Amino acid sequence: MEGKSCCFSGHRKLPSEPEVMELRRRMRRAMWLCAKQGVINFLTGGALGFDTIAALEVLQMREEYPDIRLVLVLPCEDQTKGWRVPDVDLYRFIKREADEVICLYQQYVRGCMQQRNRYLAEHSQWCICYLNRGNGGTKYTVDLCIKNGVEVINLADEASLI
Repeated sequence: MEGKSCCFSGHRKLPSEPEVMELRRRMRRAMWLCAKQGVINFLTGGALGFDTIAALEVLQMREEYPDIRLVLVLPCEDQTKGWRVPDVDLYRFIKREADEVICLYQQYVRGCMQQRNRYLAEHSQWCICYLNRGNGGTKYTVDLCIKNGVEVINLADEASLI
C-alpha cells in the first residue's frame, strides 16, 4: 500500500440518530483534514457501527476525490457470522466497492480482532476514532496508535477538531 494512510476505529454501538448525523459531519471534516495532509488510503476494519459509517463516508468522499482509496482490513472471512441480513448486505456492498480487501484469517480465531487492530495502528499515520469509554477494542487500537506516534483525532472529543 503506497502513500499515507488513516485508519478508523470506533464503537459498534453508536449514539442516537441526531448524534450520528453530527458524528458523520465531524468525520467528513477529519477526513478532509487528513486528505489535505496527503492521506490517500483510508483503512477500516469492516465491523458494525463506526466502521460501517466510516467506510460509507470514504465511498462518498471518493466520488469527489477519486484518488482516495478504501482499504478494508478484515479480521476473518466469516466476520459477519451471526449478523442480521440487512447488515450483511451492506457489508457485502462495502466489500465490493472497496479498493483493496486485506483479510487476516479465513475463519475466526482467538485474537484475530486484536490482530486486525494492530494492523490498522501499524499501517497508519493518522487515526480517526470515536472513543468515549476507557476499555474495549477501540481503546486498545487508539492506545496502539498513540504508542506508534500516529496522529489521533477523536470525534468524541469536541476539542479534537478545530
